[in-house]
Amino acid sequence: MRKIAPYAALAALLLLSACAGQPLITPGSRGFFWGLWDGAIAPISFVVSLFNSTVRIYAYPNSGLWYDFGFLIGVGFWAGGSHAARRRRNCDMP
Repeated sequence: MRKIAPYAALAALLLLSACAGQPLITPGSRGFFWGLWDGAIAPISFVVSLFNSTVRIYAYPNSGLWYDFGFLIGVGFWAGGSHAARRRRNCDMP
C-alpha cells in the first residue's frame, strides 16, 4: 500500500491538471519574438516581480507553442547556452 500511494497521488494530480485551460489566441497575442525577449529578461523580471505585483515573468495570453519556444531559448541564454557553445569551439582548436 505504501508503494502505491505516491503513484495514486501523482495520478490524481495529473487528472486535476487536465482540467486547466488557456484562453483562445487572439490577434495581437505575443508570439515567438516576444517569448524570446521575455525569456531573455526573465531573471530581471523575477526580481522586479518580488517588489511589484503587476510585473510578471511570463506573458499571458500568448500565441502558445511558438511563444513557449522563444521563451525557452531566451531563458537558455541565461543558463549558459551560448557560453557552452563557445567553450566547445575553443576546445576543438589546436
